[in-house]
Amino acid sequence: MTDFYETLGVGRQADEAELRRAYRQLAKQHHPDLHGGDAAAATRFKEINEAYEVLRDPQKRALYDRYGAAAFQGGGRAAAGEGAASDLGDLFDQLFNFSGGRRRGRGPSTGERGEDLQLKLRLEFREAVFGATRKVQVGRQETCAACQGSGAAEGSKPVTCRTCQGQGEVRQVQQSVFGQYVNVQACPTCRGRGQTVDKPCETCRGQGRQTRQHSLDVDVPAGVEEGIQIRLTGEGSHGRFGGPPGDLFVVLQVREDPVFLRQGTDLLLALRLNAADAALGAELDIPTLEGDTRLAIPAGTQTGDQFTIDGQGVPHLRRGGRGKLVVTTFVATPEKLGSRERGLYEQLRAGLPPSAVVERTGTGGRIWQKIKDLFA
Repeated sequence: MTDFYETLGVGRQADEAELRRAYRQLAKQHHPDLHGGDAAAATRFKEINEAYEVLRDPQKRALYDRYGAAAFQGGGRAAAGEGAASDLGDLFDQLFNFSGGRRRGRGPSTGERGEDLQLKLRLEFREAVFGATRKVQVGRQETCAACQGSGAAEGSKPVTCRTCQGQGEVRQVQQSVFGQYVNVQACPTCRGRGQTVDKPCETCRGQGRQTRQHSLDVDVPAGVEEGIQIRLTGEGSHGRFGGPPGDLFVVLQVREDPVFLRQGTDLLLALRLNAADAALGAELDIPTLEGDTRLAIPAGTQTGDQFTIDGQGVPHLRRGGRGKLVVTTFVATPEKLGSRERGLYEQLRAGLPPSAVVERTGTGGRIWQKIKDLFA
């Protein structure tokens, strides 16, 4: 974009005399008559005039220094009084929403949008995993049935606002360094509607709405988690005086399961093994969300060993498939022994290697890794 100071070849601190000298010198040098009507010379001459007309005027120069040349772009009309005024009006519209006392607003308001509402919905663990449809009740503002939302008593109707004369706005003339302008605001009496109610509806007291309980179904998709919000468009409070309704945001809360721990789309299950099953191996029935399944435990299973069953976790929320079920074993040591059990364990100990501290290197590395995994 053109820099007016560069066009005239002066610095930004140039005074009026310096601007005038630069302009006269450039105007003589690039006048179209001296170049036989050359188009390039004519364009250059026009740019010089435009730059000088802006920078010679203190108010225009201040506006240019603040907002740049865009404030004076108007198809080359900036040097002309009417064109520059029109461009400034457009700039004022963008920056301050006014233009020379002539409002370019929207007129009376067509209504107020209804409020957005939030509802907390507590789900059972399996409802969050597999999805569900839940019926909920929400208190919201609905259009008054007695006055059909107008706010006026039966047999009457809204009248033109006396403050704004039905315009929905009031104007205040203010003075600035750029001259006089009109500040336009919504009418405080009718709140921009352009109408008021002399005889309010007895049911809603002139508000056009009343509080009611609304029943609706919430479809919960499979795989949702704690804290997810479901947005129901248009299920919030009704708008006032014909305005659009707000939305309802349902925040999900999920109860914990007594057996499974959820981790993303995976389910974690702790399996307590007795010493015999851990040492000898076994086939055990373990629970899943859809019933028991058979799991083979190999001989020599240790605390912290994990077994994975694919497809028995939580469904992915936005794509097909499910996570996995991860079974972690914990070898249980009996706390109390009868005389017979004690004798058996004594015989077993006699045939086992003695207990010893496990070093972190060598063959003890695998055990230490399990310890790290359990604490992680």
